[in-house]
Amino acid sequence: MRLSRRALLAGGAAALVPLPALARDASYPPPDREAMIAVPGGRVYVRINGDLNGPRPPLVLIHGGPGGTHTGMLDALALADERAVILYDQLDSGRSDWPQDPGNWRVPRFVDELEAIRRGLAVPHWHVCGISWGGTIALEYAARRPAELVSTVLGGPLIATKAWLADADALRAALPVAARDTLLACEGVSPPASAACDSATDVFYRHYNRREDAPSALRAAARAPGNRGSNQRLYETMWGKSEFVSTGTLRDYDGTPLLAKLDGARTLFMVGQYDEARPVTALGFAARLPGGAEMAVIPGAAHGTLSDRPAETVGILRAWLARHDTHPL
Repeated sequence: MRLSRRALLAGGAAALVPLPALARDASYPPPDREAMIAVPGGRVYVRINGDLNGPRPPLVLIHGGPGGTHTGMLDALALADERAVILYDQLDSGRSDWPQDPGNWRVPRFVDELEAIRRGLAVPHWHVCGISWGGTIALEYAARRPAELVSTVLGGPLIATKAWLADADALRAALPVAARDTLLACEGVSPPASAACDSATDVFYRHYNRREDAPSALRAAARAPGNRGSNQRLYETMWGKSEFVSTGTLRDYDGTPLLAKLDGARTLFMVGQYDEARPVTALGFAARLPGGAEMAVIPGAAHGTLSDRPAETVGILRAWLARHDTHPL
């Protein structure tokens, strides 16, 4: 669960139709509105495309990390032709304030941060989509059952650290032998040189994190003035330095009991075919919701579904959101 993947980010025939905002080498549309919104601990950067007062409830997307940025969510702006799309950088990342106070790096505060954004924008109802670590925040937010929540999408979510590490172990075991053995040695008492560990980790990421190269538009967005990028200190404090061992404050995280508090009929699990959050594991979590939750698997995508298969991912989201627009919890 490194920043390199958390910072990315994850239908029917409509899902297969390329949309203008998804062009791989085109620039993303500028925001229609930007704001620095006060949240517990500081201010966060928020950008909106589309009409917040339009007939359809807005969609807010929560990026991964901890410590990532909203840039991995930019392909979701294709949905702004139907509704407002809200992206933001969590405190201590990207364009937001960087107080660098570890006291802020707690799951409940990040959930409070999300609600502060809704209040700051005066949004009466919205859809919430969390990707990866953002899925943890979406899970916790939905478990509060706020009246303003229309639906929840959990994209490749971190539901429980124990399950995440078990998935990582299973996926590592399926790698080519050289990369697998190197990664195992990197967790041993006498690890090889860091370059060898980094190279083997890159093999793991290429299989399960992002299978396609980042387009020029995404690379340009990451370099935009004012974007301080990802926060490695935050990431390591909450998770750790390794994909396969968690030593941070999330090491014992278990959101599994919260699943029973969600509305299964208005919850979608969305993962890539080759996701680090394995489809079989996500299916098990989906079955624990009252009545069961729906699940979508994006063919050909790894963890970064919006990066690997943007048209298909947007198509799934478009259909899901339209189907639930009139059904607040």
